[in-house]
Amino acid sequence: MNRKSLGIYIHIPFCVRKCLYCDFVSGPSTPEIQINYVNQLKKEICRTSNGNIVDTVFIGGGTPSVLDVNLLEEVLCKLKETFCLVPECECSIEINPGTVDYDKLIKYRKMGINRLSIGLQSCNDNELKALGRIHDCKTFEETYFLAREAGFDNINVDLMSSVPEQTPESFSRSLRKVAELNPEHISVYSLIVEEGTPFYDMELKLPSEEEERLIYHKTGRILREYGYEQYEISNYAKKGRECRHNIRYWQCEEYLGFGVAAASYRNGVRWKNTVDLKRYLGAELEEPMENSFYEEMEYLTEKDQYAEFMFMGLRMNSGISKETFRKRFGISMEEIYGDVLEKHIQNGLLERAEQSIRLTERGRDISNFVMADFILLE
Repeated sequence: MNRKSLGIYIHIPFCVRKCLYCDFVSGPSTPEIQINYVNQLKKEICRTSNGNIVDTVFIGGGTPSVLDVNLLEEVLCKLKETFCLVPECECSIEINPGTVDYDKLIKYRKMGINRLSIGLQSCNDNELKALGRIHDCKTFEETYFLAREAGFDNINVDLMSSVPEQTPESFSRSLRKVAELNPEHISVYSLIVEEGTPFYDMELKLPSEEEERLIYHKTGRILREYGYEQYEISNYAKKGRECRHNIRYWQCEEYLGFGVAAASYRNGVRWKNTVDLKRYLGAELEEPMENSFYEEMEYLTEKDQYAEFMFMGLRMNSGISKETFRKRFGISMEEIYGDVLEKHIQNGLLERAEQSIRLTERGRDISNFVMADFILLE
């Protein structure tokens, strides 16, 4: 991936109804709020006008597919005016079942969107209801087939494991049902009950830790049967259909985020926009460097960058290239982390593979434990 290029993330914070587990910045909207938000988004995009090359765009939320399609087109047009999107740019949008029709999908394709990420979460209607989702499995299938009919040949389906009332058997049935549809990519995320969500204050019947581990291992085995390869802890793809935008994050490449709560990373600096929608909408953006709605700004030290490169890169099955580490930082991985690497290799949690270091299968089971060593190193 070209280091001089950028990825772009656009946050659309609107949804039909907030799910019971969701801690993202999102909620219902009105037509007026959508118009005001898009106008502010375009101003924010304009102020970064510098002609940077962009090779991935990801439109996330919320549920971006609830945004009026003509307003979304305005945002993408402004993006193309401001940046240089390469012809092969991967342009993804998250959609929820039941929030698109054939005409909207056709318009997405015409405006350059070439990858869909469908938020299914489960094929079990009882599990969907427990999560607070607005759709059922039948609606997902209708949306999926509409997308194929509209010409989309790069589709991801999101599934969630370890949800209330779920068993390894019910999860396996959902997984196989999705795999039989043959999407190019499947993401499987384990439910995390976050403080501040309705789930946090509810008594939930969740799978045990042992069942969670069983689900994780069954996921890899089942998806291999259908021709999917795991390339990151939570992601599986057909050959050549890995999500290039997310790989940018895991390889600590640069990206810009636009919209409320969006994060950016450039030149060793990370910053995040306010999570307050009113503050975002009220910010004055006429001045090129105006940053009145920034909420966080962090200047990463060299040590921070080493650690982030390691714990993000180890999420990927291919691991971390020793040569890439040296080229980026001008020092070998062993000079910084020799003792830590050797300890985890001896314990069977890391392994050397050609010129890279990667987690073993056992290491992926306790990846947080391994990655913490790179963060805590003095």
